[in-house]
Amino acid sequence: MTSPPPRILSIAGSDSGGGAGIQADIKTITMLGGFAMTAICALTAQNTLGVTAVAATTPAMVAAQIDACVSDIGVDAVKIGMLGSPQIAAVVADRLEGLGVPVVFDPVMIATSGAALADAATIAAFERLMALATLTTPNVPELAALGGDAAMAARGIAYLAKGGDADGPVVEDRLVIPGQPPRLWQAPRIATRHSHGTGCTLSSAIATELGRGASLEQAVDRARAFVRAALLAAPGLGAGHGPMGHHAVRG
Repeated sequence: MTSPPPRILSIAGSDSGGGAGIQADIKTITMLGGFAMTAICALTAQNTLGVTAVAATTPAMVAAQIDACVSDIGVDAVKIGMLGSPQIAAVVADRLEGLGVPVVFDPVMIATSGAALADAATIAAFERLMALATLTTPNVPELAALGGDAAMAARGIAYLAKGGDADGPVVEDRLVIPGQPPRLWQAPRIATRHSHGTGCTLSSAIATELGRGASLEQAVDRARAFVRAALLAAPGLGAGHGPMGHHAVRG
């Protein structure tokens, strides 16, 4: 008898263009053999050229979605992405405290396109989520907005400093776990404009692996491999910052 798939709850925003957000999470979790569930925090109208409209869900509706999944199907790991408002961030923290499963928090503030996705009050509300998360996964500008490595060290939390937004031919990702030496991954940069949703994909892949029982280092290693394979398999859709090829990668 085969074991059931890890049950992964994505708490994030919807991307109408399908490249990032909830849509990228569902594809990633599914291709890695997990069972994807969602709590949608915001609706966006977007495509490869950018975001044209955003509408936040109510905190009560986000809470109801989380409760519905947890109370019946159950959850083995959680991924948190775009939240939309500080009130939603607070209700998500309320629901996750005491849940007792791995939580991967992607502190979405600035999309790769440069669009700001979180205001100052939302960033302040991130403190509770970072404290309860198993891993926080900031990109270069998000790490800076959170105070840099010194501030993350002062928080005493595990984080993955993603290097995809840095310049240079080599991408370096750095896993920092309190009390341990940093673990570095380096790989040649994949030159492509079709990289929309890399952060969402990486965080949901890490959550899926953690839900399966992998260690943090194993989960990050496997998730990075999945992201790189999806970048190489990008279908070339859209006139701008196009989606990755989740459909072509098996975990």
